[in-house]
Amino acid sequence: MANIRSQIKRNRQNEKRRLRNKARKSEMKTRSKTVVRLAEAGEDHSAALARAYKAIDKAAKTGAIHKNAAARRKSRLARRINKILASASGS
Repeated sequence: MANIRSQIKRNRQNEKRRLRNKARKSEMKTRSKTVVRLAEAGEDHSAALARAYKAIDKAAKTGAIHKNAAARRKSRLARRINKILASASGS
């Protein structure tokens, strides 16, 4: 346990940030999974995709993830959705 007052405060701040980042990342992952689930079910997923992109962008903007990681996640999500749609229309 820290004895220095500034370090005690820093620990409190770090814990708040950790929980905030954890919530942002969790929301981002949940939204992405929802889009994939809807696409696999053949339902309309466009609104869910927009919400997922928004959650990913927000996580990057607030520093929970790096901006390049956000771009990579969005790209992989789009590729996955397109693959699901292509296989559904091909069958």
